Amino acid sequence: MDNKIAETKIPPIRNGTVIDHVANGQSLNVLKILGVNENNIDSVISIGMHVPSSKTNGWKDVIKVEDRELDHATVGKIALIAPDATISIIRDYYIAEKFKVRLDDHIMGLARCSNPNCITNRGEPVVPEFMVEDRNPPKLRCVYCDRMLTNISENLL
Repeated sequence: MDNKIAETKIPPIRNGTVIDHVANGQSLNVLKILGVNENNIDSVISIGMHVPSSKTNGWKDVIKVEDRELDHATVGKIALIAPDATISIIRDYYIAEKFKVRLDDHIMGLARCSNPNCITNRGEPVVPEFMVEDRNPPKLRCVYCDRMLTNISENLL
């Protein structure tokens, strides 16, 4: 009797999105951005955490979501927590599109300011707005109160 455990790989998807080169340990935050929770999983989602990466000579996370393509705002939020991520759109098992997420110099409406006294948190009709101070890791400064955003993943809208 052979008791050897076979190596299991994440299977390819027919149609959907692959989010690769996510910073090690950030896949759960990416799932939060995608709005995935135990009550709304409609298709197969595969997650690889702490996967060896030849690109960074270290580790990465990978997420595969079947039957879903991401909109611009979702990709923008992913760029805030995984600035090195690449997005591949898969159609009929082939890569139809592939691109690296891009963090703009100016971010509007993707995160809330961590300052409770900021005008954006006081019930005023003002959209949260940030300037990108650093890209990797991302550091954002509120244009209204000048506070550096702390814990970006907890302040995403």
